[in-house]
Amino acid sequence: MTDDSLDAIIRGRLSPRAAEPTLRLPDGARIAVWTILNVEHWSADRAMPRMVVPPPMGQPLIPDVPNWAWHEYGLRAGFPRLHELLTSRGLPVTLAINGSACRVYAEACRQAHAAGWEFMGHGFEQKPMHKVDDQAAAIAETMAAIAGITGKPPRGWESPGMTETAETLDLLKEAGLDYVCDFVLDDVPVTLTTRAGPIVSVPYTVEINDVVIFAIQQHSSDEFLKRGKAQFDRLYAEGATAPKVMGISIHPYLSGVPHRIGYLEALYCYIRGHDGVHWCTGADLCDLVGSDEPGVPR
Repeated sequence: MTDDSLDAIIRGRLSPRAAEPTLRLPDGARIAVWTILNVEHWSADRAMPRMVVPPPMGQPLIPDVPNWAWHEYGLRAGFPRLHELLTSRGLPVTLAINGSACRVYAEACRQAHAAGWEFMGHGFEQKPMHKVDDQAAAIAETMAAIAGITGKPPRGWESPGMTETAETLDLLKEAGLDYVCDFVLDDVPVTLTTRAGPIVSVPYTVEINDVVIFAIQQHSSDEFLKRGKAQFDRLYAEGATAPKVMGISIHPYLSGVPHRIGYLEALYCYIRGHDGVHWCTGADLCDLVGSDEPGVPR
């Protein structure tokens, strides 16, 4: 398959922006804000998905204890901080979780479910979909693992690293998923086509995302607040005429550390100081797209 044919397949899933209905939010809100908290299982049997400490002499080692422990700190110490921050303010949360993490971090999952958070599939293991031998099976395993905790399968999906092959979207829809977060291409929900029918692309973010800001771009701890406020201010202003969606993507091993969590807290306080904000989950946004309410996009 050539690059041109892959380009045609991907572009062929999109309708022109002008053809998409205008987003309308409940109570005349100007902006929808949703939080995605990512919980991943990094197996010590494999190379780590990401590193904070370069390996000695540039040679990756297994087990990679310092980088494994860096991530593990997030679930042991960072997750409780984030859980307290979000639940104490009554903020809705979408938990993007690996299927395997449902077992490894069962207590965190129970706490998230008790808090009423939405669970979203995030791959069975934390590795690119291109490296998954049987994508359909991995999707099904992930959905079953989540259903074992919540009593129902998830409605949304975020692939590890937002990776997809040419058929991933078709497999997700065929598995019964309603929305996906891999197509970070607009500030409003977009309907994508699959061989099994339409699926909603809910606006995710690679900009207000702690992996990008801290692990990749290596900004100082206050960058999340500065960038988050600037992002919100612009979308809020634009939302006066055409409502927009702002995602906030966080990971326990990055945003849950002591020197960063205060800036995340300050961002939420800043946004909560504005009227016309609709706090929601990914499923809430998906339901707006499929609503029969007059004026709400189908």
